[in-house]
Amino acid sequence: MLEQDLRSFIERVKQQNPLEVVHVKEEIDPMYEISTLIMELEKARRYPLTIFENVKGHEISVVTNVLAPRERLALAMGVHPNDLAAEFSKRINQRIEPVEVDEAPFRENAFVGSEVDLYKLPILTHFPIDAGPYITAGLVIAKDPLTGADTAGYHRMQLKGKDKLGISLHSRQRLWEYFRRSEELGKSLEATIVLGIHPNISMGSMALIPYDLGKFAAMGGLFGAPLEVARCKTVDLMVPAYAEVVIEGEIVAGERESEGPFAEFTNYACYRSTENVFKVKGIQYRTKPLFQDITPGMSSEHITIVGVQREGDVLNALNRTLPNVKSVHAPISACGLFHCYISMKKIAEGQAQQAIFTAFSVDHNLKMVVVVDEDVDVFDERQVLWAMATRLQADRGVTIIPQHMGMGCTLDPSSDNLSRTAKMGIDATKPLEGFAPTVEMSAEVQQKIRRFMGAFGL
Repeated sequence: MLEQDLRSFIERVKQQNPLEVVHVKEEIDPMYEISTLIMELEKARRYPLTIFENVKGHEISVVTNVLAPRERLALAMGVHPNDLAAEFSKRINQRIEPVEVDEAPFRENAFVGSEVDLYKLPILTHFPIDAGPYITAGLVIAKDPLTGADTAGYHRMQLKGKDKLGISLHSRQRLWEYFRRSEELGKSLEATIVLGIHPNISMGSMALIPYDLGKFAAMGGLFGAPLEVARCKTVDLMVPAYAEVVIEGEIVAGERESEGPFAEFTNYACYRSTENVFKVKGIQYRTKPLFQDITPGMSSEHITIVGVQREGDVLNALNRTLPNVKSVHAPISACGLFHCYISMKKIAEGQAQQAIFTAFSVDHNLKMVVVVDEDVDVFDERQVLWAMATRLQADRGVTIIPQHMGMGCTLDPSSDNLSRTAKMGIDATKPLEGFAPTVEMSAEVQQKIRRFMGAFGL
């Protein structure tokens, strides 16, 4: 059984590689400086889990880069990085119902009613384009007013006042639908925002499951044990028991207020918003809490977790209809959302086309799906591009779905005002017969040379 709290996970990262956890003791400004540092590290392809212990104007530490890179998510699940998507796709369906616990560390400190003051939290301003400080790592938890099914998902939240946040539900998925149902009944939707959580909880929140099923059970599947949850103080909701910070309140029915712009994962400013309002009733937190932040914009932390979920869901769908699927990858270069690479051992012509349309059916956000042979490593984009360059003829291997037929992403700046997008499927597989042989080294010699290199530390 894996530990379910962030602090234990940080210790695991440290044990695996002490250099992967960095403590910054120098004073740092919550406006721009933290996100600038993380983005500079991003350029150098470095992703340390970073704890800022001296945030100007605050007594609370900020932790960021928890969910980057891919290897760290694999560590959270206890699997090899290459097996992450496959294991995610398997475990996410092995639902284990949550269990309530009486004691929860987040209850150590509490402010309710007039005591609430969001300005005491180190909510960061990330980019000059942002409308103000934003909570970016807040997992929003609520219940379906009709079925009682729990949901959890990430939504950007703009700091508006000591007890008010602007929140956008632009994904138009579970939380948006639950709020719509609640508002139709003339009621606000009770919700909580949890920060400082184990990565398995974050990954479980991304699961695509029916609206009448709860996400806590999916998170339990990732842990291989029931998720431990505890009751809130001011709302009738359960939350992960080991969260660092819990912000309780409601999404207000019948109230809208301007929110945004915000630096989204596409690396463009997003002005689109559902303009909802979150009214805070109480804040509970652990002693000396870690306030979690996710650097927005096109950062690995913002994108990798989305990509892993996309890979797992597409892999699940492919395995139901096709044999010999090897790997699926949703690359960071496509924001973890818009492109998908699939490798498979093709045993009949037409299977690549079947894989393309299966992937498109899983997620309307996908704009391009590329299918390659099993000898191509989809996690190495150079190999994918090589396969496209040497195995593809566009008039035979490219399928276009026109824009008016394809739904896209509300945050894609290239989509039209109805969020519609064209889609492209690319079959970059070799024909089953009559293709040129690939240049390959002797397996025996390769093995010998690898031993030689290892002996010399190469």
